[in-house]
Amino acid sequence: MLNIWHPQISTNLATIPGYSHRCRTKIRASQELANTSDEKNKGQPSSSAGKIKRFVLSNEGRTKLNAIPDREFYAYPRFVTHVDDGFISTLTNLYRERLRSGWEILDLMSSWVSHLPKEVVYKKVVGHGLNAQELAKNPKLDYFFVKDLNQEQKLELESCSFDAVLCTVSVQYLQQPEKVFAEVFRVLRPGGVFIVSFSNRLFYEKAISSWRDGSGYSRVQLVVQYFQCVEGFTQPEIIREIPKAGGVGEDKSPLSWIMRLFGLLSGSDPFYAVISYKNFKPIHE
Repeated sequence: MLNIWHPQISTNLATIPGYSHRCRTKIRASQELANTSDEKNKGQPSSSAGKIKRFVLSNEGRTKLNAIPDREFYAYPRFVTHVDDGFISTLTNLYRERLRSGWEILDLMSSWVSHLPKEVVYKKVVGHGLNAQELAKNPKLDYFFVKDLNQEQKLELESCSFDAVLCTVSVQYLQQPEKVFAEVFRVLRPGGVFIVSFSNRLFYEKAISSWRDGSGYSRVQLVVQYFQCVEGFTQPEIIREIPKAGGVGEDKSPLSWIMRLFGLLSGSDPFYAVISYKNFKPIHE
C-alpha cells in the first residue's frame, strides 16, 4: 500500500497555516490513486523491475553517519530551496527542453517545489517524498505518496505508466540505488527518460558514505554506474555546468569551502545532471 500519511503529522495537517481545501483534495486524490493501483494489480502477476546486472555499492558505501530513520529526520517540513537560483534556472530549462506537454511525470524524492516550467501543461505529475506537508504544498503535483525508499524500494505504481521520472538533489541519500533505479525502469514507458540532477550541497550526515567521500567527478560517475547496472537503460548522458573559479574577492580558505559545501555561504552551485532513457532515446519532431 502507498503511505499517504506520515505517522507524526497525519492528525495535524488541517492545523497547518496555509493548509487549504486544495491540499485536502490532493491527498484524497492520492489515496484514490493508491486504491486504484491496488485494484488493478489484484490477481495479476507482478511486473518485474529492470534486471540488475551488478550491485554498485559495498555495504560500507551505503552507510550514513546519522542512523535515525529518514522518516523521522524529515518529519519537520523544510520550505526552503536546497540549491541556488542559477541551479534552479538551469534545471528548469533542462526540463523545458526534455519534457513535453501532455506527459505523465513521476517526481521522485520531491518536496514543496518541483522546478518544472510554469507554462508547460503536463497530463499528470505524481510526487513522492518523505514529508506530506511539503508535498501537499507543491502546486505542480496532481497526486503524491509518502514512502521511505531506503526501507522499501518497490513503487506501488503500474509498469510502463510514466513518460519521465525526475530525481532532484536527492540521489545522494539512496542506500539501495540499484533497486530504486530498477523500479524506475519498470514504471517508465519505452523511450521514457530518467533525469537525475544534483549539486555539491547535501545533508552531510544523511548522505551515503560513497557520496560523502567523493568529488563532483566521482559522484557523476557513481550515478552513471547506477544507470549502467540496470539492464535496458541507454548510455547515460552527462550535463555539467561548473561556475568559474577565481572571481574577484573570492574567499578560498578551507572554512569558506566547508561553508559553501553546506550552503552556509553564498556562491554559485555547480550543476550536474545524468540522463538516460528506457531502451532507446526517442526522436521528437
